[in-house]
Amino acid sequence: MVKAPRGFRHRTRKLLRKHVRERGAVPPLSLLLHEYRPGERVNIIINPAIHKGMPHRRYHGKTGIVIGKRGKCYIVETSLGRKKKILIVRPEHLRPYKT
Repeated sequence: MVKAPRGFRHRTRKLLRKHVRERGAVPPLSLLLHEYRPGERVNIIINPAIHKGMPHRRYHGKTGIVIGKRGKCYIVETSLGRKKKILIVRPEHLRPYKT
């Protein structure tokens, strides 16, 4: 028998999957070139086509506040229950927050 996978994404086949017409597409260049400033709110939307700088699946759909920048990535603070969590996320997985 083959052992069951225990990788980072083995339970996310449905969650981290694009729709048929979006497959292979990267986010629009306008979103990638958008510079987030500290204090700005962002939505964490995971792009499954890009594995680098991908946050854990439990943060998919959450809203956070940009604290700073580290290289190409942004440092985002979000809440998980009562706790505050700090994530290091690439801009491919971030969207501007719309009020």
